[in-house]
Amino acid sequence: MAKYKSLKGQPIQVLTADPPAPVEGQVWVVAAPGAASVMKGYALAAGTWASGGNLNTGRKPDSGSDGTQTAAIVAGGYSNAGVAVVEKYNGSTWTEVGDLNTARYAGATFGTSSSAIHTGGHPYTGKTESWDNSSWTEVGDLNTARREIGRAGASNTSGLVAGGYIATGYQAIVETWNGTSWTEVADLNTARSSLSGTGIVTAALVAAGDTPPRTVNTEVWNGSSWTEVNNLNTGRIAAGTTGLSSTNALLFGGLAAPGVTANTESWNGTSWTELNNLATARESMGGAGASSSSALASGGNPITAATEEFTQALATVSFDID
Repeated sequence: MAKYKSLKGQPIQVLTADPPAPVEGQVWVVAAPGAASVMKGYALAAGTWASGGNLNTGRKPDSGSDGTQTAAIVAGGYSNAGVAVVEKYNGSTWTEVGDLNTARYAGATFGTSSSAIHTGGHPYTGKTESWDNSSWTEVGDLNTARREIGRAGASNTSGLVAGGYIATGYQAIVETWNGTSWTEVADLNTARSSLSGTGIVTAALVAAGDTPPRTVNTEVWNGSSWTEVNNLNTGRIAAGTTGLSSTNALLFGGLAAPGVTANTESWNGTSWTELNNLATARESMGGAGASSSSALASGGNPITAATEEFTQALATVSFDID
């Protein structure tokens, strides 16, 4: 068996106490006199959800949200009916900004808080609106009007939507956006609605959804085709996700069997791992975040204005020595 030094270029330090300023990935052994030796390292801890500022309008945004934990946007959604309300988050409070031109729910938002696209939704529509950080402008419609769509994208000029639902059933259709028009590309392997998506137009991830039944299937997009990869641990629909990476993402909440769930899972590009749950179980919430260590969950069903922030910080962790 190869030794640690031959793999990493240096031996494991043996100390009498934790170092004062460890760096990520550092490993050491604490061997204090009269005590059992303990191997430790500095790595990401399990992560926790904490309360953030409430939305001004309680609703279920579905996938009508994107951005980061400290700069997010929520557009449209459902309260007592479809709404056109748009709000931006600055890391502590939500502020109402310019409304969508068309009130709707079950649409999809991708991009950032200053450059975003909102498209599709119910009543069944292909309408697409572009956000320039001050107002929404109607642009080219989807080729296939639908609701309950997965999304991925980095700005109002580049993104994709996948799957969804129309009157005749569940869809596998995928369309990409180039800032001017939508183009149909390769279909998903599994047609579904109420799926969750993340990533960019050339590297995306979709997971969960209603086929029916609720699925654990996960697929990744490389810019030309979809490949099935390792499944979620918990099948569900209408879960929230972080929005910018296909290899480092978080999926949370949703509607599972027999009801709404608070389960949170992280994706490392290969597999899903269960982490600490949301404080409040819910589905059809807005999701935002840049990675699996920083996320935002806003609104949801049962109808709520609650916002939670997920943080996975670096911390000293202990390992078994065997």
